[in-house]
Amino acid sequence: MKILITGGAGFIGSNFIYFERANHPQDKLVCVDKLTYAGDLETLEPVLSDKNFRFVRADIADRAAMEALFAEERPDAVVNFAAESHVDRSIETPAVFMETNAMGTQVLLDACRKFGVGRFHQVSTDEVYGDLPLDRPDLFFTEKTPLHASSPYSASKAAADLLCGAYARTYGLPVTISRCSNNYGPYQFPEKLIPLMIANALADKPLPVYGEGLNVRDWLYVEDHCAAIDLILRKGEAGTVYNVGGHNERRNIDIVRIILAELGKPESLIRHVADRKGHDRRYAIDPAFIHEKLGWLPATKFEDGIRKTIRWYLDNRTWWENILSGEYKGCYDRLFGQR
Repeated sequence: MKILITGGAGFIGSNFIYFERANHPQDKLVCVDKLTYAGDLETLEPVLSDKNFRFVRADIADRAAMEALFAEERPDAVVNFAAESHVDRSIETPAVFMETNAMGTQVLLDACRKFGVGRFHQVSTDEVYGDLPLDRPDLFFTEKTPLHASSPYSASKAAADLLCGAYARTYGLPVTISRCSNNYGPYQFPEKLIPLMIANALADKPLPVYGEGLNVRDWLYVEDHCAAIDLILRKGEAGTVYNVGGHNERRNIDIVRIILAELGKPESLIRHVADRKGHDRRYAIDPAFIHEKLGWLPATKFEDGIRKTIRWYLDNRTWWENILSGEYKGCYDRLFGQR
């Protein structure tokens, strides 16, 4: 199978590429990434010379570029990870999020229709459901939960999901959607909570925590998410949404304290800052449907996953230090400038 993977130089996309290489080495992977601030080609350097891997720098919202690529590669399947994904950035520049997350998805859907792609998989987020009250731990997001986006980011992802559903119903396009809880693990851009806290703690810098840090998130180790996407891609039913979560709910402040304890740093580094606008209180996914239909369950306990993640950031300081310094932005020119 030939899989076109968009946003593959980002956090979850790159982990998916490594998962596919390990579990389906015979498949050809074509990675498309615009290499914006969160796309790091150094992340993919170990596979760039693989004969079954190709990297293409392009924007999914560029219709001409996408149609040319689809015509050349004729992929059997498309997995769309490409997205602007940071809520704070979406509050500052919402138009960018609509362009990539919504319009970019439409361009890909049109290309899939034109070139007869056998499966389009949309990687979405539990944030499209809005949030849940902190005092109702019995409530969870299911596939039937209405969309109720809270931020420009989640609204743009909800728009993309609705487009996917519309293309499935109107044109019969074989689409699947996964909505996952918060991921953590290797190669996560260090503006996100866990890598940011690790980097700041190692530098003995303040660890900024929104409000009292009582917002609750359901955390899933990224490799478990990749396994779920792979299952959906190969065995999932077209036209279906699958929620992916791990029943690993943690308050943000507790995540920060765990990281400080693992690194032997004092809690005095914690700095409570003004809360985010429209900050969602709690996310929690019920993954019963994907377990029932596809047999998926998360394999990684949070206690093990967070330790593995912290160890990865300790062992790969050059990777994230290059990002913090801006050095990673020159990687494409270094690798492809002479080709």
